[in-house]
Amino acid sequence: MIRNKLIASNKISMICHSIIMLIFLFGLTLMGVTEKVIAQEKPNIVVLLMDDVGYGDLSSYGHPIIETPNMDKMGSEGVRFTSFVTAMWCTPSRTQLMTGKYMPRIEFGDNTGPGGEGGIPDSEITLAEGLKQAGYNTGMAGKWHLGWKDEYLPTNKGFDEWFGIPYSNDFRPPWVPTDVPLALYQGTERVEFPINQNTLTTRYTQKAVNFIDENSGSGEPFFFYLAYAMAHLPIFTAEQFEGTSDAGLYGDVMSALDWSVGEVLKALEDNGIDDNTIVFLTSDNGPWLNLPDRMLAEGVRPWHQGTTGLLRGAKHTSYEGGNRVPAMIRWPGQIPAGQVTHELVGMPDMFRTFMEVGGADLPDSKLDGFNLMPFLSGEVSESPRNEYAYFRNDVLEAMRIGDWKLRLASGEPELFNLQLDPSELYNRVNEDHQIAKEIYTEMLKMAEEVGVDVSESNIKFTDLN
Repeated sequence: MIRNKLIASNKISMICHSIIMLIFLFGLTLMGVTEKVIAQEKPNIVVLLMDDVGYGDLSSYGHPIIETPNMDKMGSEGVRFTSFVTAMWCTPSRTQLMTGKYMPRIEFGDNTGPGGEGGIPDSEITLAEGLKQAGYNTGMAGKWHLGWKDEYLPTNKGFDEWFGIPYSNDFRPPWVPTDVPLALYQGTERVEFPINQNTLTTRYTQKAVNFIDENSGSGEPFFFYLAYAMAHLPIFTAEQFEGTSDAGLYGDVMSALDWSVGEVLKALEDNGIDDNTIVFLTSDNGPWLNLPDRMLAEGVRPWHQGTTGLLRGAKHTSYEGGNRVPAMIRWPGQIPAGQVTHELVGMPDMFRTFMEVGGADLPDSKLDGFNLMPFLSGEVSESPRNEYAYFRNDVLEAMRIGDWKLRLASGEPELFNLQLDPSELYNRVNEDHQIAKEIYTEMLKMAEEVGVDVSESNIKFTDLN
């Protein structure tokens, strides 16, 4: 009898012990899950940067032949911008994205192309470095163009991994006279030379999808930057996209880019992280319509590029066609869908927005961007940006303040009301000279602040009465 009681008592004790252990283990598991949930309160961030794609190249921006259903759908699921501006060419545009600053604020030391010694100095905090310090896993595929020496490459500027090219895809003979090979990199190692450019878009896309798959279950937020080589001249596309567009080779290239956007969005949905991921898509500048004769080699044709739509000018100019580009952003549940806005937004704003959303510490130095989230979420109705400066290297050529833009690069000053005249057809400098004088005053202040010159004008604004 006593023996039976002892056996029963031991069984009860073992059961209680097992229950306590299960509760303990469950608690540890719950703590781990909770930590992951807390970490994932920060959204994932994906930036898709096309190269030399013009304002009029997407069907949602008015192209009559090119079809971009994935991009168009993405734009309808968040905000599509019609007044998004960036720098007029590759390096300064990427500088604005990665640092939140106009390029003249930063001492690069030299150019960032083959043979150049320049790059983002260690004194600058890149978007990848800021987000990495805030707990993000970081990855990149594609074109860098912010320094090709090892110390300036992406994996030394905040990215955990990088697969891509260090600068533009035309930086080789016959287009550019250089002895430095155009090579494909994995981290700081050259892994392919010469490069098969036909498959760059598809390979970059696969890297992005793999990164998303690998990081989706980690419980840690991630930042991925996909910087396409296309549609910079010379243009290439994979065999699967050849002849898929009625718009010729350029249309095929755009079809490949649109496919890529769709693959990235699908990967987010398949991994169940669509609602907690910000996706931003834009181009680094407008199309190269004013390309030099050196580019017309190895089958490159003038029509192998896009369109600025109704906008005047092209890449490397301070007219809107060089700086205003297609752009859209989505974050389901946080950014209301179906928005199209003509409010002024600039590339430096994306740096600050992503840094603040990701909980990263902002640099102590002067930034040229604003946090857009109150505007994007609908909390406020107007963009925080009211002005934008148009630089060409070390010269300030134009400035927009509100609806008005003053441009000095053509000798005679040009004043346009971009709200009424987005094509910059009607110069109103004489009839609205007071506005021109006020913008000119602000240009002088900006130029002095960043240490550059203002374009010379044949008319002195003090003479306008």
